[in-house]
Amino acid sequence: MKTHHIAYLSLGTNQGDKLKNLQQAINLIDDSIGKVATISSIYTTPSWGFKGEDFFNLCLKIATSKKPKELINSLLKIEDNLGRKRTSSKEYENRIIDIDILLFDNEVIFSEELIVPHPRMLQRKFVMVPLCEIASKTIHPLEKKELISCLKNCDDSSKIEKIKNKLERPISISEKYNYIAIEGNIGAGKTTLAKMISEEYNAKLVLERFADNPFLPKFYSDKERYAFPLEMSFLADRYQQLTDDLAQFDLFKNFIISDYYIFKSLIFAQVTLSSEEFALYRKMFDLMYKEITKPDLYIYLHQDTNRLLKNIKKRGRDYEQSIEAEYLDKIHKGYKSFISSEKNLNTLIIDVSEMDFVDNSRDYKLIISKIKDFL
Repeated sequence: MKTHHIAYLSLGTNQGDKLKNLQQAINLIDDSIGKVATISSIYTTPSWGFKGEDFFNLCLKIATSKKPKELINSLLKIEDNLGRKRTSSKEYENRIIDIDILLFDNEVIFSEELIVPHPRMLQRKFVMVPLCEIASKTIHPLEKKELISCLKNCDDSSKIEKIKNKLERPISISEKYNYIAIEGNIGAGKTTLAKMISEEYNAKLVLERFADNPFLPKFYSDKERYAFPLEMSFLADRYQQLTDDLAQFDLFKNFIISDYYIFKSLIFAQVTLSSEEFALYRKMFDLMYKEITKPDLYIYLHQDTNRLLKNIKKRGRDYEQSIEAEYLDKIHKGYKSFISSEKNLNTLIIDVSEMDFVDNSRDYKLIISKIKDFL
């Protein structure tokens, strides 16, 4: 599990559409750095140290797994993405966006890249007023005083005024969902993605226990003989695991994520069983399905068949190497039929055929963005 740090940031802008600048910065921080926990009100102040348009300023509380050096580099990239032009001048000047790290946990940092606490924060009312709005009881690491006391000692006499406009705080995955199920064909990457999301968002991870099933290797060598015991054993184990794990929510985890959903049993059984066996199997499945908690979000990872075969070969499970494209196509058709007929599931289909979300962070962030934005 990644360690999450609490950081306080100051944001300011005095060029262009100032509200839009701030909202875009907040969205990018939430997408690429960490959860935006709290946003202060917006305060307008005269430009500091030069003649220019009034600034809009606010402060954020964020939770991030990034270390201080990573954090400052990420913030500089966000400033660049929003169009900030850097000059060699050391004088104050107009800025489309300015983001400063004020506090990072309770750390004191002195380096070439970063000084924390921010060395001039206590002399700036446009920083201290919004900061105290969201963190008045927080202790300044050097002053050893609450920030509200530090504000009272601030001798900045410049005018500061709260405006009525409010910005939207991005809603995190853990706030939107209690239970996410990720599905996909064999080799689609569902387990890998579930693990990545679980680690980043501190989610309880529920993984299918396929490796413990003694019928699985036998099935791939003699499908006709072992199909029914395999599917019945999987159904019983999936039902028990989901019933137990979903009923016992971990107070130290933000939500639950699994790399399968109980309906997977029906899809595979429909492909592997004879019509008589499937009719019996369906009766057992329907009884169990009524009792299973439905996910708040059902994600289906679509992967084309050729890519699936490459992934299966790459991960090297001996009993999977005989899987043929025809079998994978049947499973895909089963999922397609299920998704089109099951109207009560909140279903998000993500085509990952051209993605590499393991080694390409942009692809992973794109998937996370789709999950966050999905209604």
